[in-house]
Amino acid sequence: MTRLAATLAASFLSLAAALQPAVEPINDRPNPYRAIDGWGELPPGRTWGSTSAVDIDPDGRSVWVAERCGANSCAGSDLPVVLKFDSSGKLLKSFGGGMFIFPHGIHVDREGNVWVTDARAATPQELEKFPSAAGKGHVVVKFSPEGKVLLTLGRPGVAGDPPEALNEPCDVVTAPNGDIFVADGHSGQNANAGPTTVSRIVQYSKDGTFRRVIGRWGRGPGEFRTPHGIALDDRGRLFVADRGNNRLQILDTEGRFQAEWRQFSRLSGIYIDRRGVLYGTDSESNSRTNPGWKRGIRIGSASTGEVTAFIPDPEPNPDRAATSGAEGVAADIDGNIYAAQVGPRGIRKYVRQ
Repeated sequence: MTRLAATLAASFLSLAAALQPAVEPINDRPNPYRAIDGWGELPPGRTWGSTSAVDIDPDGRSVWVAERCGANSCAGSDLPVVLKFDSSGKLLKSFGGGMFIFPHGIHVDREGNVWVTDARAATPQELEKFPSAAGKGHVVVKFSPEGKVLLTLGRPGVAGDPPEALNEPCDVVTAPNGDIFVADGHSGQNANAGPTTVSRIVQYSKDGTFRRVIGRWGRGPGEFRTPHGIALDDRGRLFVADRGNNRLQILDTEGRFQAEWRQFSRLSGIYIDRRGVLYGTDSESNSRTNPGWKRGIRIGSASTGEVTAFIPDPEPNPDRAATSGAEGVAADIDGNIYAAQVGPRGIRKYVRQ
């Protein structure tokens, strides 16, 4: 394809996206779940911090979580960040203390290895108070199931561009062939964001060799304004929670745009289970960012895009809170849902009525 043809094709896709009819808010689907509060037993004296990272072990039932050290930052803390629970909430193991500033996303691969993203470095205020926080952040760390560091992507403490560095990595997922996809760039939805703002997917081979950058900041197909969550379905399609654009984008593993879905609202987190059920959680919609849409977890089909169930956010007044309810979401083999919460802090479990 010539450069002119490629430019015309991209312009056509952008125009087509802009002309798409608005999707009516989907807030009326049935809620077949009940909440179990207080799930997740922590050691004595420890409390839950802000939590956006949750995933399921290959055994189908154990739950992995990365939480922010009882606060909204791990600067100055040596508490283990990565926690493994059984389905009842009993803590089984923990590791990763003193390694992270802002644990944000988690992925457990087919071999049981645990991947965690650290979405920022320490602020000047944190560094002044905790000098040991220097040299941390802006990385993706791969652990063995026992907590041994196997691979680090990015330069710790340095925000930059591939192949050497990352910039605010939000989430990570691995493909069956071992390829690694990192949703990079947390600031794309900010009011002062623009074409130079990082908002992309970074692809690596299994051994961590850089392959390509997919997408950039923008509103068109294959462009992002904070790719906050990422998942793969059993057809090899890449689902990206493009939060700042109030949509879900579907790409192939070469980064080519396939489809755009808006019926799952302003997604912060996304999970696709073994049966092809898609769980998408909206923690930010309000009258300004996404008018008419209610916060909560929408459940449907990764194949057809149909939304079949909706768990409303417990917060009655979303305009009062920047974020509420779940930012991260996962579901076990029995269909129980685990919601990772930044605002209320902790994990809320949902089971069938």
